[in-house]
Amino acid sequence: MNRYKITVEYDGTPFHGWQRQDGYDSVQQRIEESMLPFLKKMVAINCAGRTDTGVHALAQVAHFDFEKDIDCFRLQECMNFYLQNVPICILSIEKVPNNFNARLSAIERSYVYKILNRRAKPTIDANRVWLVPIPLNEKKMLSAAQCLIGKHDFSTFRAAGCQQKTPIKTINRINIERNGNIIEITIFAKSFLYHQVRNIVGSLKMVGCGKWTEENFKEIFEAKNRNLAGPTAPACGLYFLGARY
Repeated sequence: MNRYKITVEYDGTPFHGWQRQDGYDSVQQRIEESMLPFLKKMVAINCAGRTDTGVHALAQVAHFDFEKDIDCFRLQECMNFYLQNVPICILSIEKVPNNFNARLSAIERSYVYKILNRRAKPTIDANRVWLVPIPLNEKKMLSAAQCLIGKHDFSTFRAAGCQQKTPIKTINRINIERNGNIIEITIFAKSFLYHQVRNIVGSLKMVGCGKWTEENFKEIFEAKNRNLAGPTAPACGLYFLGARY
């Protein structure tokens, strides 16, 4: 048996998330179906980080097994041909050792959240940013976010539907940068809770607009109470940035 790693870029707007689900269009289903004409059989793929409805990926990583040696370039060309009418692109395919696992082998994952900070609605970036029309102070947001770095109980930013056994996670780095009207919040960690990034962003927005102080943010984080936190930022601004192995 041979194992292959694929790197995928997609716009999650028209899909019901990554994971294949009966009755819904998903990224996983589209990718698996695009492999069928070349492989002549359905093959299941496993990804580094499943994304929700409307969430995008710049470099999602997945793996699959196949009994024969594959011409990776020809398979990639075939898949992209069958994916040309949907916003999914296969960036690369390569053969990897059989002990590689897109999810379990990852030592770090990263997400970036994009805020459009202006009054005018997005046109080119529609469904790809969160429009926040009131001024945000990204420097105060970055300063407040420093208390999240390290190993902590992230119950404050854990969604009700989270199925992980513990709210304890470790954030390695957080970057917040402004480029014109775009604010990008990038978070690096080995793994994340359900909606953790979007919930953090929603609370950092409260600091950025002046409704909360940095001390308020820290106190709410340490309270370990989701009801005290800010709103969940919309899915459209979130991107799976990549995984490190």
